[in-house]
Amino acid sequence: MKKLWVAVVGMALAFGPAMFAQDVVTGVKDASKDVAKGTEKGAKATAKGTEKAADATAKGTKDVSKDVTKGTEKGAKATAKGTTKAADKTADATKDAAKKTADTVK
Repeated sequence: MKKLWVAVVGMALAFGPAMFAQDVVTGVKDASKDVAKGTEKGAKATAKGTEKAADATAKGTKDVSKDVTKGTEKGAKATAKGTTKAADKTADATKDAAKKTADTVK
């Protein structure tokens, strides 16, 4: 019986590390597959987030450009109105100056 146990222990010591090493290799292989799946999911999520951000940026830019256009139109109208008023005042002043010059020359 003693010889049997010596043989069993000898076999365990001889082949045990090889079996454990195979388990480690399998474990590392499985872990790397899990990491690869997680990385792929992360990459897909990042791409989707980037796409959504680009869409939101495009929409925001479009909205801002509409607002800028409206503001520019308002500014142009105000400038035109102010220019018209200034021209009218200049015309009135010119008429007054012409009358006074004509009165002075008489």
